[in-house]
Amino acid sequence: MTTYLGIDVGTTAVKTIVIDEDQTLLASASVPHPILSPVPGAREQEPDAWLAAVEQSLAEIRQAAPDAYAGIAAIGLSGQMHSLVTLGADHRPLRNAILWNDGRGAAECAELTAAVPDIAEITGVIAMPGLSAGKVLWLKNHEPEVFARIAAVMLAKDYVRLWLTGEVVTDMSDAAGTQMFDERERRWSDRVVAAVGLRMDQLPRLVEGTEVSGRLGAPIADKLGLKAGIPVAGGGGDGGTGAAGIGCVEPGSGFLSLGTAGVYVAAQDRYAPKSETLVHDFAHCIPGRWFQMGALLNGASPLAWTMKVLGETDTDAALKAVAADYAAPSPVIFLPYLTGERTPHNDPDARGAFFGLDQATTRTQMVQAVLEGVAYSLRDAQDCLDAAGAVVERPGFLGGGSKSRLWARIIATVLGRPLVRYRGADLGPALGAARMAIIAATGASVTAVCTAPEEEETIMPDAALVDAYADRQAVFRALYKAERGVREARASSGAA
Repeated sequence: MTTYLGIDVGTTAVKTIVIDEDQTLLASASVPHPILSPVPGAREQEPDAWLAAVEQSLAEIRQAAPDAYAGIAAIGLSGQMHSLVTLGADHRPLRNAILWNDGRGAAECAELTAAVPDIAEITGVIAMPGLSAGKVLWLKNHEPEVFARIAAVMLAKDYVRLWLTGEVVTDMSDAAGTQMFDERERRWSDRVVAAVGLRMDQLPRLVEGTEVSGRLGAPIADKLGLKAGIPVAGGGGDGGTGAAGIGCVEPGSGFLSLGTAGVYVAAQDRYAPKSETLVHDFAHCIPGRWFQMGALLNGASPLAWTMKVLGETDTDAALKAVAADYAAPSPVIFLPYLTGERTPHNDPDARGAFFGLDQATTRTQMVQAVLEGVAYSLRDAQDCLDAAGAVVERPGFLGGGSKSRLWARIIATVLGRPLVRYRGADLGPALGAARMAIIAATGASVTAVCTAPEEEETIMPDAALVDAYADRQAVFRALYKAERGVREARASSGAA
């Protein structure tokens, strides 16, 4: 039996899958790892926690499906984008990784823009605190002793690659999210790298996602019970591998995904940045392809937060209660900006809010408002993509949030477009990573491997509610402007 391993280093968990040559799922495992917040606005993780989660997940697969595990012929990697790992000369972490949703670095982004005025044209989006370049500059300014010791910087999945192969390598799609990458030329940008104070020899070697990046070393192979020397594909950031996992390769194809964060992605066959829309234009993990992306810092995570705050332990039951009463938009509106927002606001300090509460408000109405608030954010992202010329008529729906048919129905209605749910959509980026492994190991074509999964269901917009949601969308946008206005007024007055 010949099988392939996909590893996805997510924000809250590592997910691993094993598939066969026909891409049938044979085994999977998911192991959580914590997010650390040492100071307000900070989001960090211990890189070694990712390795421990990978090792535990592989042990679970090995026990559950020993034959499939023994047949692994190649490995593909996927991971959360933008999260910055800094290594010393011994290739050990100098500090915790700074995650994509870390809000520090706004001042550094202004500094970077002043140094490289055309940074958006080069890197596909205006300078944002969530991307890696601003984090590097923040380290230079705030932790100079750490910055001075940097021998290499990399992304989350690439730290796992280093452990597996000993190679300091990243792929084009993850490099794209660092904001130190020339998207058009698919190489590191000399000007941006110099502007953040790094040297080219501190950056990973670049490969396409479908290429062999290295081979599994003998000591780690022995430890994991795998064959030494099997290839490890370049893989991709989770935006690219998520796209590869559902066959989002050609122009016109696209998807939205709700994990911890949310993304709305449209594939392209050329680099065509539209930075004024705050859409990200990044290299794909597929050679010769790019994608435009609306990036939401708050995807399904506001629902998890709401469950915790309300003291609810059964999310499925809460969603069923909403579905039982659902007939119109909630009388409550929720701003989901618990960790700031990127598209369309580029506002790391944006904050969440419930609006319209009264003594008759129920928990069910509040939960529904959270589902709708995320949907309104996705509509904002869709409008940005449309303005950039990246129209997706039938977006796929992926991620943990896609398991809820009710949420899919609400989102389809708010977007005014049908959503396609795929069988196995919850495999997401891990499947894309395994597909990169197949191509790297066999030389198979992207067309043959990266096909769209079987469609499970198409969820149409509810025509009777489209106008009502359009009205609520306008209120949602006005509430963000009001929230920002209050923040700015308080900041101007010196209020905390």
